[in-house]
Amino acid sequence: MAELGRREKEATGDGGVRRRGEFGARERIERLVDPGSFSETGLFVRARDTGASGRRPYGDGVVTGFGTVDGRRVCVFAQDSSVFGGSMGEAFGEKTVALMDLALKTGCPVIGLNDSGGARIQEGVASLALYAELVRRNVQASGVVPQISVVLGPCAGGAAYSPAITDFTVMVDGASHMFVTGPDVIEAVTGERTTAEDLGGARTSNTVNGNAHFLAADEEDALDTVRELLSYLPANNLEPPPEYAPGDAPAGEPLDSVVPDRLGQAYDMREILRAVVDDGELLDVQELFAPNIICALARVEGRSVGVVANQPLYAAGVLDIDASEKAARFVRFCDAFGIPLLTFTDVPGYLSGSRQERGGIIRRGAKLLYAYAEATVPKVTVVVRKAYGGGYAVMGSKHLGADVNLAWPTARIAVMGAEGAVGLLHRRELAAAADPEALRARLVATYERTHGTPYLAAERGYVDAVIAPRDTRPHICRALRALHGKRAHLPQRRHGNIPL
Repeated sequence: MAELGRREKEATGDGGVRRRGEFGARERIERLVDPGSFSETGLFVRARDTGASGRRPYGDGVVTGFGTVDGRRVCVFAQDSSVFGGSMGEAFGEKTVALMDLALKTGCPVIGLNDSGGARIQEGVASLALYAELVRRNVQASGVVPQISVVLGPCAGGAAYSPAITDFTVMVDGASHMFVTGPDVIEAVTGERTTAEDLGGARTSNTVNGNAHFLAADEEDALDTVRELLSYLPANNLEPPPEYAPGDAPAGEPLDSVVPDRLGQAYDMREILRAVVDDGELLDVQELFAPNIICALARVEGRSVGVVANQPLYAAGVLDIDASEKAARFVRFCDAFGIPLLTFTDVPGYLSGSRQERGGIIRRGAKLLYAYAEATVPKVTVVVRKAYGGGYAVMGSKHLGADVNLAWPTARIAVMGAEGAVGLLHRRELAAAADPEALRARLVATYERTHGTPYLAAERGYVDAVIAPRDTRPHICRALRALHGKRAHLPQRRHGNIPL
């Protein structure tokens, strides 16, 4: 017993100096999981080959184990920057891979607390091999159990690829950095001078490149975000998301006046969303990236839903490359874990221009079409205002497999807007008219009365009902109740070939 106590004390002791202002690896885990619920695995695993130093610390720089969050099982690993800088060695990698295997066998989420400088140089190819093994486990777990990465320090080199494959990544403002190649190496190889913050800081990753999904103010906020995120998610793809007591139903009457009378005038789509979901609460995913589309987790009558909505406050809610990829990934996540999709449409179409075309808007914009068409979860769509061209088709249309499609009287479902359509269809008449502006105004008004309404789509059954805005939540609640337990089957195949 004395020997056991000595070894436990050595294994759980402070491994060395860590960066100022951070918690240790075990402290982070204890702050994440329910008090007293954590059981550590691999406590006495030791580093293999540490070179000239001869140090073989217990744990090898990573703490692994399982516990509960709000009473629900999770597997957790936390990289320890005080041991070899948190770099991955062979034993470190084997412990992490074993934890991933445990999560897959037991069907519970995996949370990784990342704080690593990358591969351990002195262990050579063994370190690289374990990165590949870890990524293989990430891929095997994808769509089977939720995977959440929290970057609490550096996440460099091979270490960055594992969070890239997981479902969600949380970063801490001013403290987290994630990149394949650091500033010093970039300057040595290319001569370019940059900083870790500009290259892969939390704000860059949340706003510029979209590598992260949540920006936290500090470590406590990051761990709070993980706990909130888990409350919306099932333990695995075979279990339903958790259910809670239905939240308060916001008043629906203000929705009647949210959409401005003038078609080109912007408004905040979140006003509509908050008036529909329980307690008006939304957990935004990638809020700072591609803000022209909103992706969020919410609840309706106590059950989780994934919300996808165009945001007219930014670029009129247009679909561009970033928005398409952001929404496609979110739609596929919800579909993988049985979370119904609620879509709100106000879209002028796909963004035109040479920059978008050269950037691959056809291939990359098609990802969102693919994601909606592939999804078999319940899908409910509300057309709020514009639904033009390809934007109408992609944003949860009946033709891509939506189950219930609703439209407000303000909806405009057409190939294009009235001004553009009139300019193309009547250009000769306008050129010959004595007063072309007066004629244009009459033609636009006629087009909007005939083609620019939701009723043509309703006549064909493409819209199931045209509803008063104030009645949106009741209609959505009834639709989701009717679709609860929906079963759909895709053709047997290895997997589809999404345009990557």
